[in-house]
Amino acid sequence: MTDPAPTDIDSLSYEAARDALIAVVDQLERGGATLEESLALWERGEALATRCETWLTGARARLDAARAES
Repeated sequence: MTDPAPTDIDSLSYEAARDALIAVVDQLERGGATLEESLALWERGEALATRCETWLTGARARLDAARAES
């Protein structure tokens, strides 16, 4: 089992964060990680999910603003 790639999550695009989150979930579902590795993966997954939600919230706000202008 390898450690998750160290990446500044706040700089990830939505697509990159989503793909990284999918990889984390896959690693957790396959099992075989130590407790410490599993906790690190879980924490990274939570941070990636938060990043995705931030992107989606921003996109929703932009759509709402565009609709309000028309």
